[in-house]
Amino acid sequence: MGTTKIDRAKVAETALRLLNETGLDGLTLRAIAKELDVQAPALYWHFKNKQELLDEMATAMYRRMLVEETADLAGRGWRERIIASQTALRTALLRYRDGAKVFSGARFTGIDHAPGMEEHLRVMVDAGFDLGQAVRAAATVNAYTMGFVTEEQGVQPMPGERRDGYDVSERAARMADFPLVAAAGTELFTEYDELFADGLQILVAGIGARYGVE
Repeated sequence: MGTTKIDRAKVAETALRLLNETGLDGLTLRAIAKELDVQAPALYWHFKNKQELLDEMATAMYRRMLVEETADLAGRGWRERIIASQTALRTALLRYRDGAKVFSGARFTGIDHAPGMEEHLRVMVDAGFDLGQAVRAAATVNAYTMGFVTEEQGVQPMPGERRDGYDVSERAARMADFPLVAAAGTELFTEYDELFADGLQILVAGIGARYGVE
């Protein structure tokens, strides 16, 4: 093996690149070390375990999202901010195989998320939510996005891929005795962009109605 110098950022970026080839289950420290041309124990100088690496990978994903996906939110109301930020998060997660699984439960290694979170909560509080309501609303929409993308990637691991067993026509034929269930396959397993966007609109409307905020 070589003597390549590595740091946390380089390891995380390499891991994210390999993630698209192997998926999360196949991503090992040994494979990452081989890609970096170092001995596997060298990685333990930077990460005590795989979870620490996943935390750094999620942080790298978030930083890239801030640069490439997040729209200018200045002057936007709380509804528009929720829709724009969650749409950006979904786009960021879909960039990587098992992206939602990597992101779920991760602990960011920096505070890059703090300014945006502070601004989002401020907009919601100024709109009439109390802090607890604003936090619960944000947590709910974030959980929606994470769950949606986890399910979406279970069917379409990467753009252009589709797992066996999710052919809508074949499913409809198996469910022929249950016509509504059969027809629902098109709604459940295709047109994910529209399905996600409509779900966000439902959530935003529900948040406003639940807390009586326009």
